[in-house]
Amino acid sequence: MKYIFKEGSKEKPTLLLLHGTGGNEQDLLSLGNMIDPESSILSVRGNVLENGMPRFFRRLAEGIFDEEDLIFRTKELYDFLDEAAKEHGFDRNNVIAIGYSNGANIAGSLLFHYENALRGAILHHPMVPRRGVELPNLQGTPVFIGAGENDPICPSQESIELQTLLANAGADTDIHWERFGHQLTMSEVEAAKEWYKKHF
Repeated sequence: MKYIFKEGSKEKPTLLLLHGTGGNEQDLLSLGNMIDPESSILSVRGNVLENGMPRFFRRLAEGIFDEEDLIFRTKELYDFLDEAAKEHGFDRNNVIAIGYSNGANIAGSLLFHYENALRGAILHHPMVPRRGVELPNLQGTPVFIGAGENDPICPSQESIELQTLLANAGADTDIHWERFGHQLTMSEVEAAKEWYKKHF
C-alpha cells in the first residue's frame, strides 16, 4: 500500500489517516497535525480505483458497498498495520484511526471485524459498513462520529444507527452534529480535537 509515515513521540498514539474518495495519502496530513502535532502519522492511500479515483474498497453504487471487497480490503489494511508497526517501530496497540467519508467507512469496518484493530477512532461522515453481523467486543474503545444533519450522502439516521451498533458492542461513542452536508468543517475538526484530548 502507498503511504506516508512521519515519526512522532513514542508516548503518543500513532494516527492512521484514511482519505475520502478521490483523495490520497497527502490529504489529511494537516488534519492529523491539528488533532495531535506530537503523534506519529501513518497516512495510507486506498488500493482501489473508481474512475481513476482512489478508494479503500469497491462500491456497487452510491451508498451500496461491495461487501466481499470490503471484507477483503479491511483484512488487507489490518495486516498492513501489523507490518507497518514492525517496520516503523510504533506500538500496534496504540493506533487511532482518523477517516473521512470512504476512509471513515474502512475505519469503521476495522472496528466491525477485529477486536483489537484500533485503540480508538475519529470517523468523519461515516456510514454503517455492514449490517446483520455480530461485532467484536469493543468495550471502552472511544469513537467520535462527525455527522451532518443534512448530509446528502450519509443520512442522519445512518450516523445514529452506526453509533447504536458500536455502543451496543461496548464502544464509548460520541456524536457531533453539523449542518454543512457532507463537508468536513473546521468546527467539526475542533470538536474532534477536544474529544481526542479528553480520551488520549
